[in-house]
Amino acid sequence: MAGHAKAKVRPNAADLSRLRFGIIQSEFNDFITDRLLAGALEAFDEAGVKRSQLEIVKVPGSFELPVAAKKMAQAGRFDAIVCIGCVIRGETSHYDYVCSETARGIQLAQLDTGVPVGFCVLTCDTKEQALDRAGEKDSNKGYAAGLGAIQMAELMRKYLTKPGTAAPRNAKKPAARRVRPSKRRR
Repeated sequence: MAGHAKAKVRPNAADLSRLRFGIIQSEFNDFITDRLLAGALEAFDEAGVKRSQLEIVKVPGSFELPVAAKKMAQAGRFDAIVCIGCVIRGETSHYDYVCSETARGIQLAQLDTGVPVGFCVLTCDTKEQALDRAGEKDSNKGYAAGLGAIQMAELMRKYLTKPGTAAPRNAKKPAARRVRPSKRRR
């Protein structure tokens, strides 16, 4: 994407060849999310990540991103996931609920599974603001999210042997069984 600011791409392509990434794109406001997806794909391409290392799925809207991210992360096949969406303020408070719960759900998905989930959900007041953040002007947040996913996947690889192996945050430890002496009649 011409004209957007690019962060430094430092990853070692040999190391990246073992990584897998999930991308979840909201179909709502696809005139924006398509641009964000293109930016993310450009970041992966420039870093040497092959398309065969990516799995792209679509969901109806941003509100559905968290459950898809959690299921993808629980599958144990991905080193990092990027959630792409766009919520533009309307005339009702619906915007506030969608933005808040989407952000909360995506954060919980990564905390509960230990798989990094990048937040590339634009929350804008106007279409113009969304367009500015999706490409043609000074930056594409999809590109930044792609680079962030690579960076986090590398960091997680440093500490984990397999994606998704972190114990869930709310995992219960098995209860200790209390063994009672048997009562035998004599």
